[in-house]
Amino acid sequence: MALRIEREAAAGVALVTLDRPAKLNAIDLETAGELAALWQELRYDESVRAAVLTGAGTRAFCTGIDRAVEVPQPPSPYALDDPLLRIGPKANDLWKPVIAAVEGMACGGAFYLLGEAEFVIASREATFFDPHTTYGMVSAYEAIAMAQRMPYGEVARMSLMGTAERVSAERAHAVGLVSEVTEPGGAVAAALRAAAVIAGYPTDAVQGTVRAVWSAKEAARTLSMAQAPALIALGNLPPERQAELFGVRGASGKPRVR
Repeated sequence: MALRIEREAAAGVALVTLDRPAKLNAIDLETAGELAALWQELRYDESVRAAVLTGAGTRAFCTGIDRAVEVPQPPSPYALDDPLLRIGPKANDLWKPVIAAVEGMACGGAFYLLGEAEFVIASREATFFDPHTTYGMVSAYEAIAMAQRMPYGEVARMSLMGTAERVSAERAHAVGLVSEVTEPGGAVAAALRAAAVIAGYPTDAVQGTVRAVWSAKEAARTLSMAQAPALIALGNLPPERQAELFGVRGASGKPRVR
């Protein structure tokens, strides 16, 4: 199992942990399937009224898709299979609130998850960045998700600067991506406290509110995401060239944090 699930029945809260710390909680196909199955399961679990999502260890919340994963693609320029499109709660029709607790790095495909959380709580040592352009890839789904949470200029800068720059927790809080900054190691505890408060309210009213807030941005998001496959197909370098760039960048200097 690549996920750990701890249910606090008395509080009505589930703690969901991406449990691949040796891989910086990167998501392989097994993990993607487990996430989708879990969100669908929680739709029917009346004992859980709110959830907290985090990553094991302190180095990373999630670093996106595991680079060792091979995703077979259909032989058509009009089709793109992305296993991360089904890893979020909203993609699985779950309207119970989900709070993300971020320690360490959150980058790339992590934004599929952060984009579908109700709000984000981060440790002071957390950082956010999008490596796609550095490695010759289009940031499409990730940038679209963050465009629903951050000002245009901040999304554009993070998406275009790639691995050269990381957004600090303080900066993420200032621009609205993060709702609360904690001391190192404190993000999960803060998220669990907030989740317990929310879980104590009538769940139908809570889920209706989640759905209402989501609807405010859903139309623009859906239209934007419909363009993503074509943009990725047109703009991505071949996988072997991406791998070359990854090797070169891995040996270079430390990124700037702002």
